[in-house]
Amino acid sequence: MVFGSHQQWYGRLILEFPVRHGKTQLLPHMATAPLKVLRPFYPEGADVCHAVILHTAGGVVGGDRLRVDLNLKPAAHSLITTPAATKIYRSNGLYSQQTIQIQVGTGATLEWLPQETIVFNGAAYRQDLRVELAEGASWLGWEITRFGRTARGERFTRGEWRSHVEIWQQGRPLWIDRQLVKGGSGMLESINGLAGQPVVGTFSLLGQPATPEVVEKTRTSMGAQVHQGLAGVTRLADGLLCRYRGASTAEARQWFTQVWHLVRLHYYRRPAQKPRVWY
Repeated sequence: MVFGSHQQWYGRLILEFPVRHGKTQLLPHMATAPLKVLRPFYPEGADVCHAVILHTAGGVVGGDRLRVDLNLKPAAHSLITTPAATKIYRSNGLYSQQTIQIQVGTGATLEWLPQETIVFNGAAYRQDLRVELAEGASWLGWEITRFGRTARGERFTRGEWRSHVEIWQQGRPLWIDRQLVKGGSGMLESINGLAGQPVVGTFSLLGQPATPEVVEKTRTSMGAQVHQGLAGVTRLADGLLCRYRGASTAEARQWFTQVWHLVRLHYYRRPAQKPRVWY
């Protein structure tokens, strides 16, 4: 791929999830390339709508501007994922950016479970994610990021990655998280940063009280699932936060999936149902 001649994408996706006749439905209002939503499926029955967001260009390059707007109506329940890892390619000198705005209506639940993001050496990327929760709404989401194609021996020596996440409920901030990783910086090797590890991950549950029982079970699962990396569990005022730092995307996902299963059973009385695109 010749990055200097890349045509910049200005993709937009607007989705609405109302509940009609007891079924959470997907109403696509707008989809412009390279963003697309696949036909929804219901492996758990009509209550939960599984939706897959696809980036048809295969990856994000410098200068791309992507925006996703989601609106879950009251009592809706949706699980949203991606069919494969998101690739952030080496920049052509321009910044790429993705903005995600999410409204979760009264009593609604959104599970945001994208597959991992791979940040190539030399990439320049920023993602802004803001979620507005109504009364009784909840958010469950994860992000797993790998810096450099480490299977090829690539390290993140150049470039920049930014992530701004804000989860609000009725005008009150539940969790605000801002991260910045610069290629080649001392933070990549610092014990207070990535400590030489290429993979970081965050699992968050907001809008639900994290009971001592849930926290204890989550920490127990951490001890059973995380062997190569370093992980931690934090009880928030209105939720639960898990962090991972290590060398294995598979290990991060395996642990997060176990936490997801625990949380689903405790709060929603549903076992974790993996989307079919993961297989």
